[in-house]
Amino acid sequence: GDRLLIRQGEVVPVDGTVAEGAAVLDLSALTGEAIPVERGQGAEVLSGATSAGPAFDLDVVRPAADSTYARIVRLVEAAQHSKAPMARLADRYAIVFLVFTVVVAGGAWFLTGDRLRALAVLVVATPCPLILAVPVAVISGMSRIARLGVLIKTGGALEALARVAVAVIDKTGTLTHGRATLLTVKAAPGFSADELLRLAASLEQASGHVVAAALVDAARSRGLVLSPPASVRETAGFGLEGEVDGRAVVVGGSSFVGERSLQGDPRAWRTGSPEGAVVVAVAVDGAVAGILVLADEIRADAPGVLRRLREAGIRRIVLASGDRLDVATAVGAKLGVDGILGELTPDAKVAAVIAERSHGPVMMVGDGVNDAPALAAASVGVALGARGAAASSEAADVVLLVDELGKLAEAIEAARRAYRIALQSVVVGLGLSVLAMGIAALGYLPPLAGALTQEVIDVAVILNALRALTGGRRARQP
Repeated sequence: GDRLLIRQGEVVPVDGTVAEGAAVLDLSALTGEAIPVERGQGAEVLSGATSAGPAFDLDVVRPAADSTYARIVRLVEAAQHSKAPMARLADRYAIVFLVFTVVVAGGAWFLTGDRLRALAVLVVATPCPLILAVPVAVISGMSRIARLGVLIKTGGALEALARVAVAVIDKTGTLTHGRATLLTVKAAPGFSADELLRLAASLEQASGHVVAAALVDAARSRGLVLSPPASVRETAGFGLEGEVDGRAVVVGGSSFVGERSLQGDPRAWRTGSPEGAVVVAVAVDGAVAGILVLADEIRADAPGVLRRLREAGIRRIVLASGDRLDVATAVGAKLGVDGILGELTPDAKVAAVIAERSHGPVMMVGDGVNDAPALAAASVGVALGARGAAASSEAADVVLLVDELGKLAEAIEAARRAYRIALQSVVVGLGLSVLAMGIAALGYLPPLAGALTQEVIDVAVILNALRALTGGRRARQP
């Protein structure tokens, strides 16, 4: 029942409906939509959204404890509690080795009556491949991966990363840039693309809209000199009009510009625009001068990253997004993923991760608040900490500290190598120890010589475990 004033740049604190004015909202953290959306009077607004337009009034419909953002927090906590703790590599072997050692030592004493044989068996039965070699390999692997700019929080997370078979990847901000960028400029006869962009960007300097900022950035990146606008009038959420270099310029949605133009229809220019794109129409001196097409582009390194993930052992890649299904489908089709899911709520993402467990251990990659519950539910959650939401980094097991998704593939390869070395240390170390125990049980290895043999085995497996600090032959290739 409360009425709140939500100013530009503020995060909506509770769920509500637009009371007065039009709300322009950045929902990227909640739904993955990279382009701000407009909500008219009476439309629902969810907590966690950011106001990207002018101030508006919000009528609160739910208390903070029942808001969308609070529900996401509860989903994260539930996912963390429901995920069974993973049995570590050393734990799986320790009890078996202990029982085997006691049986062999007791058997040697019982069958021969020689207490020294039992003592020799106990002395030579070294647990160091489990106690030291495995942690050394795991910590060395974590150190190696940290040098790549990837933070692994626990040794268990490294072992989970080494075994992942399925990758569920968020779209916005992960495989795409997560912001609107200029794709094409379609100019009418008499206008060049640069001149049309210059006029539109000059007028947009007077607006605080996210799309306006994208147009200004695009113009400056092309080296265009912008002019100061005059007599600017902005209709919140629809467009603005004013003067640039003495010319009347109107920039905004197709309907807004069409109603203020005496010649031309902006809607006729939309043909061929990609799915999910934002079309900004421009009119100059009463005539439609063209359109500017913006969209959230696929990152240039995304196809190569997915290829590297498959080379690293990922058998199935699923694109999961809170964005519209048509937008997610268009991106997924270009990248060649195995599955595409769109319009997912935070709890639907959790359900998607759980469903993918039938194909093997699941890695979830995301950067938004809406990804946090799925990151907590996955076998290993990977957050883009360089520019993602803090909530996702808190819920994740692995955090990319650099804005390079390709580092994740290198991290998986390094984790698999560290896991192989740890397993190798266990098998070889315990194998040598079992062999020495057999020799001691037969009476050919006295306790003192057994102690020296045990130390040799320990040093050998620890040195082998330290190999996880390096990248192997593949990392040395130019």
